[in-house]
Amino acid sequence: MFENLSERLSGVFDRLTKQGALSEDDVKTALREVRVALLEADVSLPVARDFVKKVQEQATGKSVLKSITPGQQVVKIVHDALIDTLRGDGDPGALKIDNAPAPILMVGLQGSGKTTTTAKLAKRLTEREGKRVLMASLDVNRPAAMEQLAILGKQIGVDTLPIVKGEDPVQIAKRAKTQASLGGYDVYMLDTAGRLHIDAELIAQAAAVRDATNPRETLLVVDGLTGQDAVNVATEFDDKIGVTGVVLTRMDGDGRGGAALSMRAVTGKPIRFVGLGEKMDAIETFDPERVAGRILGMGDIVSLVEKAQATIEAEQAERMMKRFQKGQFNMNDLRMQLEQMQKMGGMESVMGMMPGMGKMAKQVQEAGFDDKVIARQIALVQSMTKKERANPQILQASRKKRIAKGAGLEVSQLNQLLKMHRQMADMMKKMGKGGMLKQAMKGMFGKGGPTPEEMAGGMDPKALEQAAKKMVGKLPGGLGGMGGGGLPQGLSGFGRKK
Repeated sequence: MFENLSERLSGVFDRLTKQGALSEDDVKTALREVRVALLEADVSLPVARDFVKKVQEQATGKSVLKSITPGQQVVKIVHDALIDTLRGDGDPGALKIDNAPAPILMVGLQGSGKTTTTAKLAKRLTEREGKRVLMASLDVNRPAAMEQLAILGKQIGVDTLPIVKGEDPVQIAKRAKTQASLGGYDVYMLDTAGRLHIDAELIAQAAAVRDATNPRETLLVVDGLTGQDAVNVATEFDDKIGVTGVVLTRMDGDGRGGAALSMRAVTGKPIRFVGLGEKMDAIETFDPERVAGRILGMGDIVSLVEKAQATIEAEQAERMMKRFQKGQFNMNDLRMQLEQMQKMGGMESVMGMMPGMGKMAKQVQEAGFDDKVIARQIALVQSMTKKERANPQILQASRKKRIAKGAGLEVSQLNQLLKMHRQMADMMKKMGKGGMLKQAMKGMFGKGGPTPEEMAGGMDPKALEQAAKKMVGKLPGGLGGMGGGGLPQGLSGFGRKK
C-alpha cells in the first residue's frame, strides 16, 4: 500500500533531514517534489495543492527553520497534515451495529470486490467482535452471484440466507430482515447487485433496498486501483443513495494510493476499511495515523502487534517461551517461527510495519527474494526425522544429502538454514536470559494486559528500527549483512524467484 508514494517522499525527507539548517528555498523545493509525488500517486490536484499549501505555511515559520532538527520538524508537519487529510472533519468511530439485528447495506460497481468484501467483514465481525452475522445476496443478475456468497459463507463459518429463485432484491432483503430477527442475529449484511457503470436501474434498485431496510450503515465498495475514478464513483453514489463509509479494495497492489488520500477531502466520506489481498482475513480498519506512518516509512507497530496476537496461540507461545528461557531452540521451533511469519503475511508484510524497514523490504523485493523461500525452508525441516529436528547438531554429510534431496533442494540451502537456526538459537538464548521474552509474552497474552495501542505506545520507534536492522540477519532467508552493500552471499540460492 502506497509503495511508490512512500518511496518518493522518503527520498525527499532523507535529503531534508541530512541538512543541518534549512532555508525557505530548501523547504519550498522539497514541497514541490512532495506535490509532484502526490500527483503521480493519483491524488487530485485540489487536494495536493491544499495539502502543500497547509504544510508550507507551517514549515516556513521561524520556529521550524531555526529548530535544532528542522528536517525532522518538517517531516512531523507533513505527518500531521497527512493525518488531517485522511481523517477529515471527524472520526467516524466503530460501525453502528448496536440494536440487533443491524442491517449493513453493501453497494458498489460490478468487479469492485463487493461480495468478497461482504464475506471478509462478516468474518471480522464474527471473530473479532463476537457478532452473529447473516449474509444475504441480493444480486439476481450476475450468474452464480448468490452461490458465490453461499460458498464464501461456508468457508468462513457464517450463515447465508437460503436462496429462493424468482424473488426480487427487495423481497430478498425483507426475508433477510425477518430471518435475522427470528434467528437472533446481531447483524445482517445485504450484498446488492453491481453494474459496470452507474445507471438509473442500479441506483433505483439500491434505493429501494435502502428504503425497505433502513440500514444502519451503507458501505460503498470501490476498487482502489481505479484511482480518481474511485473518488468520482463515491461522490455519485453518495449523492444518489447516501453512503456512511467507503471500503477501498485491492490496496495491496496499489503503488499509488491517491484514491485514499483524496477520498475524504473530496467526498467527505470516511474510508472505513481497506482490502489488502484475496484471503478472507486480508482486510484492515483504515486508521489515518497508522496509514500516515506507513506512507512516511514510520512503520505500523500497532498493526504488527495486532497481527501477532491474532495468529499466535497463547498456550503455544507460553510453551515456546519456557523452552527459549532454558536455551532450547530446535528445528521444530524454527519451523513454528517460519509458519508464524507466513500467517502474518510473509516477510515483506512484517518488514513493512517495522519503522525504517520499508526501504529494506523494497531492496529484498528488487533482489528477486520472495516468500516462497519460507515454504522451501519449512520443506527442509519436514524432510528431517524427529531425532534430527530435535538435535540438528547430528546432521552430517550423508544426512544432509538425504534431507536436501527429500525437499528437492540443494545441500547449500540446507547449510544456510542450519546457520540461520544457530543464529536464532543464540538470539533466543540471550533474550531468554535478559527477561525480554517473558516481558513480551506477558504484554501480549497476560490477563488484563495492555492493548496493542498501549504496547506500541511504549515502544521507541528508533530503538525498534535499530533492533530490526540487527535482527534482520536472523530472519528467514539469511538476510544478514543487509543494509550496507545489498544482499548477502548465499541468498540467491534460496530466495530467488523460480
